[in-house]
Amino acid sequence: MLTQLTVSNYAIAERVELHFHKGMTALTGETGAGKSIVLDALGLAMGGRADAGAVRYGAKRADITATFDISTITAARSWLEQQELDDHNDCILRRAISRDGRSRAYINGQPCPLSHLKELGGLLMDIHSQHQHQSLLRKDTHRTLLDEYAGADELAGQTRQAWSRWSKTRQKMVERQNNADETEARLQLLRYQVEELDRLDLQELEQQQLEQQQQELSQADTILHHSNQAALLCSEDDTSAAALVRQVLQQLGQLPTEIPALADTLQMLSEAQIQISEAGDNLRRFVDDYEADPQHLAEIEDRLSAIYQMARKHRIMPEQLFELHQRLNGELADLDGGADSLEQLQAELDEQLLEYNALADELTQLRRHVAVNLDVRVAAELAQLSMPNVQFVTQLADNRDEPAAHGHEDIEFLVSANPGQPARPLAKVASGGELSRISLAIQVVVAQTSTTPTLVFDEVDVGIGGGTAEVVGKLLRALGENGQVLCVTHLPQVAAQCHQHLFVSKFTEQEATFSKIETLDDQGRISEVARMLGGVDMTEQTIAHAKEMYSKGQATHH
Repeated sequence: MLTQLTVSNYAIAERVELHFHKGMTALTGETGAGKSIVLDALGLAMGGRADAGAVRYGAKRADITATFDISTITAARSWLEQQELDDHNDCILRRAISRDGRSRAYINGQPCPLSHLKELGGLLMDIHSQHQHQSLLRKDTHRTLLDEYAGADELAGQTRQAWSRWSKTRQKMVERQNNADETEARLQLLRYQVEELDRLDLQELEQQQLEQQQQELSQADTILHHSNQAALLCSEDDTSAAALVRQVLQQLGQLPTEIPALADTLQMLSEAQIQISEAGDNLRRFVDDYEADPQHLAEIEDRLSAIYQMARKHRIMPEQLFELHQRLNGELADLDGGADSLEQLQAELDEQLLEYNALADELTQLRRHVAVNLDVRVAAELAQLSMPNVQFVTQLADNRDEPAAHGHEDIEFLVSANPGQPARPLAKVASGGELSRISLAIQVVVAQTSTTPTLVFDEVDVGIGGGTAEVVGKLLRALGENGQVLCVTHLPQVAAQCHQHLFVSKFTEQEATFSKIETLDDQGRISEVARMLGGVDMTEQTIAHAKEMYSKGQATHH
């Protein structure tokens, strides 16, 4: 629900701050006073097109901020969470427009693409006017309204997801079919390469281990010589390390008395003697057991040569061969009867099409069941709006030739303005005022299931008056009881029934024109209804009539 709108330096509005409540809000004022400023500003906050002319003369930029309470708007909360823009229960849309026509968009203080404002704005508000926000002229709006009325949003979403899975698989299959020759050539190459690597049968880390063994075997003589010398130095003659430590211990053993300060030293020397002797024994066993095997060395060098040759062939480092073998094996498995083979793709495609058709058939049945009821109820509302001869038809055109994300049928609202004439699309039949009233009738019917919390109507009363105008007011108020409605109106019968009344005026000061919007109290509302009834010169009878109309409009709903 829209809770606040702040407009700075936009058109003739220098600074306007409005607070909104649940229910029906009417905007009234004399022609040219600037009533369109509010709706145009909301349109910009929702991602509408902007130009430099929107900036107030003399200002650097226009700034528009719309604040919404989204505590009960699940779709908007989910969208914000997905974009990581959520901020508790408030949602703030902001649009800044510079004098050169460039603009910046923000959601909850974070810069964002203009497309994000449009996406989120569509979940928060629907503007019905005679201008660019005529969503009722779009077929996707017709489908959305019918699905909302039918309570089919979840089923429609499942159908879209099933179609998306089918579409992706089909695209993959088409690509495989279009590249059949290239795929076959790739298969042959893969088979040859994998067979070569299979014969090599290289194990993980084998090459590094072989190189280590090669290095040891190629230096066998040197290793044996130095190991033997080290064994001799440890313990095998009178000048060995073990003998020298033994002599040190003998010298200390001849001390005339025991010296506590040397106890640790004696302990270390004793341990060193033991460790040196053990090290010498280990070295001797190593020398005795070490085999300089020229044949084994030749085998290792032959194996390494084969590995290096294969690596050069594939133009990679030898240590990358094992990973290459695994990768080529996987690619061969996928292309040759794997998950991406034509046979597997066709089977997957058939299964996904069955799933899609089952969901789409169920959706079709639900849509057709409620479409007739929707037509009857909309026609009844149109009759109240002085359009008794208008025939309203929800057309479901079967289109099964090609699966579509929205289901088996194209949905469009048609109207016949006069008896005997065929029903035609709204855009070709309805005038601006008629379109607004048709939209109003549909919204009244769908309101109980609509997910759009704020509805805006721009001059839905064009071309009507008298009792029909009173009916329009009742319908708008009824919509407001279930959510939030903003309407621009010229009719006192409509204004008298709103929950909140905003009065728009303009004034000139120091050769500059300003727009002013104020929230009217009860007395102010009566005065404005009187102005709408009788113009500038208001008589006592006009005021009395206005008071009666206002009292009746408010009392009717209590």
